[in-house]
Amino acid sequence: MTFEIAVTKSPVYQAFFKDLKTRIRSTHAKIVVTANQEIFELYWHIGKSIAEMQKEQGFGSAVVDQISEDLRQEFSAMQGFSRTSVFAMRQMYLFFSPLYEFVPQPVGQMPWGHVRTLLAKVKDVEIALFYANQCVSNAWTRAILTLQIEQQLHKSMGSAVTNFSKTLPQPHADLAQLILKDPYDFGFLELATQAHERDLELQLMQHITKFLLALGKGFAFLGRQYPMTINGRDYFLDLLFYHTKLKCHVVIELKIGEFKPEYIGKMNFYLSAADDLLKSDGDQPTIGLILCKDKDKFDVEYALRDIGKPIGVSSFITKEIPMDVKSLLPTVEELEWELSQIEVKDPEANS
Repeated sequence: MTFEIAVTKSPVYQAFFKDLKTRIRSTHAKIVVTANQEIFELYWHIGKSIAEMQKEQGFGSAVVDQISEDLRQEFSAMQGFSRTSVFAMRQMYLFFSPLYEFVPQPVGQMPWGHVRTLLAKVKDVEIALFYANQCVSNAWTRAILTLQIEQQLHKSMGSAVTNFSKTLPQPHADLAQLILKDPYDFGFLELATQAHERDLELQLMQHITKFLLALGKGFAFLGRQYPMTINGRDYFLDLLFYHTKLKCHVVIELKIGEFKPEYIGKMNFYLSAADDLLKSDGDQPTIGLILCKDKDKFDVEYALRDIGKPIGVSSFITKEIPMDVKSLLPTVEELEWELSQIEVKDPEANS
């Protein structure tokens, strides 16, 4: 027993076992990927065969029911041959075959249930591939995939008005542009017509997990009303994040109304200070994001024209609630107290 303990503590043994674990996990991952590719090739073949037989023989949809039933009887130990699944195989082939000879790579890397969701909710091949790529890259669950499709992520992603092309080096500028959205869908919030920035900020903190999902992968939450002392004066950033892919801090300022050009000057000031006080060796320049209820693209572009710091401006969408309902909602003070009772969890696990 003493010898076994000594062996396990040996640096040589630990290095050996670490290498062994890495090799096993790598091989297992390759087996999973290969198996998934084989399954999708089979599903593509089944879908193609059914479509061609229907075209040549004039069979209707009833033949799919029969094929499903026969396959389940013949391969009773295997799953995946339900009526809806076999119909989806045919649909997958008909959907992608005009442009692709085989299953597109990102689609073939998704779970079959995700692919069926994609086929049911997206009607354009290129848009479907966009969601497939995002799904694989971000390891979305089926529920998140559905939510992103319903929120039309393909329209909002990379659409924020920014000056990144002039203020950030390539390819960092393109990556930063792609990460920002316009508009941001905060449909999980309910704001009265006369709400203030503080109301918006508190509700976002109450729904931090949904907020991080709306922002996208990589945003790590560092704090709200984040303090910075500049020339002996205290300033407070509405929200501060660190983006793990961009390797930079992200300052978010919340504006409940329409965009105003003076917001840019204030954000430029905050970014200069953040670069001096927060930025570490290896970090990229701090990025600013101004979230407004509404904006005019021309006004934003004009305001950003000669600004030297990387700033983006986006709008956001929330649920509007009538004034007579406002009295039933918690006050700002009540929300502040409730937030003080909540310990914010590690945001990177939810982003």
